[in-house]
Amino acid sequence: MPNLIVVNNPGNWTFQIPGVDLVSARSYLMDSKFSKMRHTRVFNLCKSFRYQSTGYYVSLLAAARGHKPLPNISTIQDLKLQTQIRFVDDDLDELIQKSLAPIQSAKFTLSIYFGKNVARRYDRLAIHLYNLFPAPLLRAEFIKNKSQWHLQSIRPVSAGEVPSEHYDFLVGVATVHFQGRGVGTLKRKVQPYDMAILWNPKEEQGPSNEKAIKKFVNAGQNTGFNVKVVSRDEIGSIAEYDALFIRETTSVNHYTYRFASRARAEGLIVYDDPESILKCSNKVYIAELLNHYGIPTPQSCIIHKDNIDTALEQIGVPCVLKQPDSAFSQGVLRIDTVDQFMTEAARMLSKSDLVVVQQFLPTDFDWRVGIFDRKPLFVCKYFMVKNHWQIIKRNSSGQNEEGRFETLPVELAPAQVIRTALKAANLIGDGLYGVDIKQIGKNCYVMEINDNPNIDAGVEDQILKGALYERIMEVFLKRVLNSKNGHGYY
Repeated sequence: MPNLIVVNNPGNWTFQIPGVDLVSARSYLMDSKFSKMRHTRVFNLCKSFRYQSTGYYVSLLAAARGHKPLPNISTIQDLKLQTQIRFVDDDLDELIQKSLAPIQSAKFTLSIYFGKNVARRYDRLAIHLYNLFPAPLLRAEFIKNKSQWHLQSIRPVSAGEVPSEHYDFLVGVATVHFQGRGVGTLKRKVQPYDMAILWNPKEEQGPSNEKAIKKFVNAGQNTGFNVKVVSRDEIGSIAEYDALFIRETTSVNHYTYRFASRARAEGLIVYDDPESILKCSNKVYIAELLNHYGIPTPQSCIIHKDNIDTALEQIGVPCVLKQPDSAFSQGVLRIDTVDQFMTEAARMLSKSDLVVVQQFLPTDFDWRVGIFDRKPLFVCKYFMVKNHWQIIKRNSSGQNEEGRFETLPVELAPAQVIRTALKAANLIGDGLYGVDIKQIGKNCYVMEINDNPNIDAGVEDQILKGALYERIMEVFLKRVLNSKNGHGYY
């Protein structure tokens, strides 16, 4: 993807940054060759972004041309209004206080170049502010009031405002930024589209292991994407991509949801999409949805503080209590006695006004059907840990024991299992889902609909091998192309 740096007067540009073309704002706005360019990143370093100024129009017309402007119009408006400064969240406030605590003066200025500062001790604060206001060059002003630091203002700056002693640093971070260095970035031929894969290598029980991530990168590159594996600190640059693939455990009150929402707002094709995260991360919603549409489930009831006794009489023991936002079998408890039910229900209801209680159905394994684009991708049997009722058992030391698995060709799985899984997943959307099903005789019961199913190398890909990763990337590409051609996401 071509990189353009747009400035008011290229004659005043003193930096040598490989991999970018320097363009005057007037040329970018008036020369037809730029309007015809495709898949282009535009780094807007004009002197002013006031309404209807040249700098404002550079970002506005870049968006109209399908280019990726930084900053975009939304960021420009946020910077002008400074609305987010009035509502500094707890994480940012804590970071401000910790980062600036050693400073003795009452004022402090922080220069932010592509999310970095010349002093590494301010890097976390710099990247946090860059993520809030994605712009290449920023300057934040802080004041101290009664021993507390406050963010007074933040604004974009032009290259002409960069102090000469910062020149070498700016060239260095800009070079790294334009080269797209990072975990999982492969130096290959340039592809027409860009994909970010959000993945945390330190996450325990994440939805994809490192080998699978490498396979996704390779499949994306072969399909037509430049693929980069990104971390939580790179949300500010997400608008530079065409697609986002989230391969971390998702949750609503989590940066994964903020990534998905930011990406969708920027027009990216994103999975898990924010709507699916909202729906699938809450077991109360899933229970009500499946019941409403007549999808078979174990006998279930949504409990609150006023119907605990009635629910217990209806479901009986043994049963299963499900915390609404539980994941990977955590927050899911088997209840064997009435006293245990009352104690654990009260504990869960202290955190959520609603909780799911479900009939306990013992089986040797659960089916998992992976679905994308309303089509089955893979089918696995996840067997229960020996002498345990779940596929994962956590011991007192915090270590996990997992049951064995068996991966089958989709065509060899019971037709009723596939039909039931598709009916359930289609209620959520056409994203990437994993539907968990218990089968007792000929009857199939949906247990969960997961928005970010496990796809681990050596497990879910045992049948399709590399074709599994390619099929997922082909759906991404199809939707990117439809979006670029004005046909929406689908």
